[in-house]
Amino acid sequence: MKNANNNGPLGLYVHVPFCGNACDYCAFYKEAPRREAVEAWLNGIEREAELVPLPHPADTFFIGGGTPGILSARDFERLGKILLKANYGKAPEEWSVEMAPASVRPDKMQALADSGVNRISMGVQSFDEATLALLGRRHAPKKIFAAYETIRQAGFSNVNLDLIFSVPGERASRWHADLEQAVALAPEHLSTYCLMLEEDAPLLARLQASPHFDPAEKSPEREAELYLQTWEKLAAAGYAQYEIANHARAGKRCKHNWNTWQMHSWLGYGPAAASQCFGKRFANPSDLARWLDGLTDGIPARCDVVELDAPMLFADAIVFGLRLNEGVDLEALARRFFGNSQIPASLIDLKARLAEADYLAENAHREAGKLALNARGRLVADAVAEAVLEALDA
Repeated sequence: MKNANNNGPLGLYVHVPFCGNACDYCAFYKEAPRREAVEAWLNGIEREAELVPLPHPADTFFIGGGTPGILSARDFERLGKILLKANYGKAPEEWSVEMAPASVRPDKMQALADSGVNRISMGVQSFDEATLALLGRRHAPKKIFAAYETIRQAGFSNVNLDLIFSVPGERASRWHADLEQAVALAPEHLSTYCLMLEEDAPLLARLQASPHFDPAEKSPEREAELYLQTWEKLAAAGYAQYEIANHARAGKRCKHNWNTWQMHSWLGYGPAAASQCFGKRFANPSDLARWLDGLTDGIPARCDVVELDAPMLFADAIVFGLRLNEGVDLEALARRFFGNSQIPASLIDLKARLAEADYLAENAHREAGKLALNARGRLVADAVAEAVLEALDA
């Protein structure tokens, strides 16, 4: 069995837990952006980088949240210096930062550019005012356009826009209008997410209390139709789908996420940040005070620690790889994790069942060791993932 700690790409993820406004569909951990809390968080990131150094320079950085744009230009300047020092003085190939339209300002964008950030991911969600209000988003449509112009004026040539579909009350024509407006802005990347009604999020409770809420609007059949329409429209506009929710111009797919889906290594700094590194998976506590206490004591707090082994990584590489349009090379994964190219018989049987159900991409039919889903198969990727795990446990 090969060592579960492969020496492939390494990503650094930094979690900014602060939100000035909680979106109604979000159930993630968040903190109010008090100045003293932000200062403590920056000190904590610096301390964590000292206590838990990167095993070697990271290929990608991703600053997410929360709302990273809550940070000031000076905060971004300091954070950039901390991360570059932690990365042995080397700039990553790709450095992404999530921004909300309401938080985009010229001084912040300049600070990010000066630090070496080269990719911005902006949470647009919708260009429709009523939809934004339903989702609890703080920005008006006109703010999206102003923010996008500010990002471009700062010199960023790699921009992603996040959009959400299957919002209750949304007509297909409204979603298509969102797609058309996003394409008109000509970002390099588009992420399109189907709205999930999280049990702990305020939006679900509010909708359930409304006499006008029709659960049929969130039916799998309707969502499947919207998925297919989205993939078709974006492909026609020159955005190649490479993962279920992600579409990019040539050469502009998100390298950080790509490496994660392929089960390479990443290290997370900040409360609630998750890691797959040092032969383990673990998470930092979703609590700013507890995270800081561990760093002060010199013993970083850890949650959900799991020792990694080759069978686990092999299974997860298949599960996440099947979300990618190119799928997975089962023989290559077996060599990577086990040191041989032998494919488990249970996976060969599963591939035959997927072919019979018409879930396989054309290249998977031609190549014995290839497992890739067609559009029909990607619509049921979660069910296929369960079948993969069952096959490997058999």
